[in-house]
Amino acid sequence: MAYSFNQTKPLVPAVIVFGDSIVDPGNNNDLKTPIICNFPPYGQNFYGHKATGRFSNGKIPTDFIASGLGVKDLLPPYVGYPLTPQDILTGVSFASGATGFDPLTPVIVNVIPMMDQLKLFAEYKEKLKAIAGEQKAAKILSEALYVICVGTDDVANTYFTTPFRVIDYDIPSYVNLLVSHAGTFIKQLHAMGARKIGYVGLPPIGCVPSQRTVGGGLERNCEPKRNYAAQLYNYKIQGEIDNILKETGRKDTKITYIDIYNILLDIIQRPGFYGFEEATKGCCGTGLIEVTKLCNSKTAKTCSDVTKYVFWDSFHPTEKAYKAIVNNIFDNYLSVLI
Repeated sequence: MAYSFNQTKPLVPAVIVFGDSIVDPGNNNDLKTPIICNFPPYGQNFYGHKATGRFSNGKIPTDFIASGLGVKDLLPPYVGYPLTPQDILTGVSFASGATGFDPLTPVIVNVIPMMDQLKLFAEYKEKLKAIAGEQKAAKILSEALYVICVGTDDVANTYFTTPFRVIDYDIPSYVNLLVSHAGTFIKQLHAMGARKIGYVGLPPIGCVPSQRTVGGGLERNCEPKRNYAAQLYNYKIQGEIDNILKETGRKDTKITYIDIYNILLDIIQRPGFYGFEEATKGCCGTGLIEVTKLCNSKTAKTCSDVTKYVFWDSFHPTEKAYKAIVNNIFDNYLSVLI
């Protein structure tokens, strides 16, 4: 079952998002960072074939979530975008590609830290109050759906690619570091008024094309240590969420863990079932390593039929794959929150 944008009435007043490139619609565009994608061929299947800063060929998950709930067709970025009063009333994304819960992760590539995303949210709340008034703003904030989607870059980039953390942490202790920061973030977001929070777990990181390339050997198999880290994180964050719910003691608070590990792994292992043909390489360039600036129209050609590919670049799924993942989220999780 997938909701459609033809809802007569929105199921929530607003969608508000925090996280990384999976849910970043363009907040990185004006940052001095290599993690940008506001150039072709990104966005080749988006409206007007426009590269907006979304890390895919078209829409990203939060666009599908917002439209599926009847809120609006696209969820805009908060930073560097000409937001209208209606944009503010119905929600935005604060997500920044390549950020993470490890405080070191955003520093390495100069993107927006998770705690700074909360500062932007505090600024957004004041704008919402100015537009809607105190009472209506409070109602919107308490009834909005909040989505948190982050952590992949911590594991794939900070832990496995740089030397900064692997010296001092084994996988379980590094996962504990991430879960601790995640718990702090959820508690602060709750203290700022969030009552319906969807917390997205980590995907099978070891099966992402770039991680197969760097860690999967000559045959580019799924890399098991990265997948183990993701699975351990997903297990521990669920326990953390349970503890936070007990601590809040508020019956109006819903924090739901959303599993994307198993649906994406199933798509990768059974691509034909979902209408795909290629699940180990991206559509952009060789599909083995190209992402962000390496995936550009000057040096990297794209595949002839993107609908056959699970992955757009070496790190991010295609619009079609994202749609399948969000359909699964609607089928299994959002009814609990809404």
